[in-house]
Amino acid sequence: MDKLIAMLPWLGVGVVALAALLPQMFRILREYERAVIFRLGKLVGTKGPGLVVLIPFVDRMVRMDLRVVTIDVARQEVMTRDNVPVTVDAVVYFRVVDPSAAVVKVENFLKATSLIAQTTLRSVLGQGELDELLSRREKVNLTLQEIIDRHTDPWGVKVVSVEVRDVVLPDSMKRAMAKQAETERERRAKIINAEGEYQAAEKLVMAATLIAPQPIALQLRYLQTMAEMASEHNTTTIIPFPIELFTAFMKPQAAGPPAKQE
Repeated sequence: MDKLIAMLPWLGVGVVALAALLPQMFRILREYERAVIFRLGKLVGTKGPGLVVLIPFVDRMVRMDLRVVTIDVARQEVMTRDNVPVTVDAVVYFRVVDPSAAVVKVENFLKATSLIAQTTLRSVLGQGELDELLSRREKVNLTLQEIIDRHTDPWGVKVVSVEVRDVVLPDSMKRAMAKQAETERERRAKIINAEGEYQAAEKLVMAATLIAPQPIALQLRYLQTMAEMASEHNTTTIIPFPIELFTAFMKPQAAGPPAKQE
């Protein structure tokens, strides 16, 4: 009994030590998490998800998240190839596919990916023209994704997508583009009007060709036009008469003898 009483303090110390060591020995990882294990500073491997058992004071664990991470690329002022200054920003979506490489081969993969995205954004947009940036956004996004992914692949980081979010143009360029768009719309309107007149002229020629062999058709069309004019509330009505009606009143003057010259 005395021995048991004497061992109680040691048992208490053991329980306290065990309680302190248990959190160091057992870790629980979620489905999207992985543990990179270092044993006395040497890389052992990757474990998880689920229960991970560690050796206290010997093993060190670095928890890595495998979900897609989103980072905002700060606004960059870029000069395009056709010397137009624009301000752009982008969003990069990426995830860790090799936790060991993301821990061992780069100090901070989040910061490194963000910086490489900024420099790549300036480089790629500076090589293209403004029209390409505005009209072929998908191609620009794909080029950015390929270049950034090629740089981050040794770090175990996979770039899922890159999206150029906003393109801010100078006010002078906005006015010039608006004027160009207005001019283009006027050009299209004139072309459409000219095509309409051309088609109407073709129809008139076809109608004249059909009416020419039948003079009575022209008279019927004349009477129809008169009926339409009479049906409207007009105070003045102009009735054209064919010139043939006045031929009976038009007599050619008889040619007299030439005057004698003295």
